[in-house]
Amino acid sequence: MIEYIRGELAELTPALAVVEAAGVGYALNISLNTYSAVQGRKEVKLYVNESLVTGGRDDSFTLFGFATKQERELYRLLITVSGVGANTARMILSTISPAELCNVIANGDERMLKAVKGIGPKAAQRIILELKDKIVAAGIASELHVNTTAAQASVNTPVRDEAVAALTMLGFSPAPSAKVVTAILKDQPQLPVEQVVKLALKQIK
Repeated sequence: MIEYIRGELAELTPALAVVEAAGVGYALNISLNTYSAVQGRKEVKLYVNESLVTGGRDDSFTLFGFATKQERELYRLLITVSGVGANTARMILSTISPAELCNVIANGDERMLKAVKGIGPKAAQRIILELKDKIVAAGIASELHVNTTAAQASVNTPVRDEAVAALTMLGFSPAPSAKVVTAILKDQPQLPVEQVVKLALKQIK
């Protein structure tokens, strides 16, 4: 079992980080929260959750990386909830920061959870009901900190393309993603990629 990977950040997008350690490049799926935390660094340490999917035509082995143990623990708790899979849990952590998520669950704020793509009223209720006590017991809510990176960006094709690529990796179709991203950048041209993707996740139908 892999606990964490430390090494050189070889590639980074809002949805994927490639960390080179001992000559091996590890591709890790990440949330926007982790993307913000590691952006601009040369060396990183990502806590790992391994996901093995069997039973289909091909077995799938995927690594998910997290900037903090607290975010990984939240992810692991989320995927224990019926109907919340790996990508849905990542999307929740991309739309809502770990600190905000703790508050949302503790306060029973279904509205915030339902704003996440793929989370309906029943799923939101299950997440709150099943995780409220677990989050308190695990002490995850204490000392959570989100490391945001200031961005200088004008309306430009790289920001748009990177945001659309990230949304595509999260499972959305490129055409609708591009339409939403373009509209966001027209209204707020200074936004960094991770913020564009966060807003798009709330708007894509």
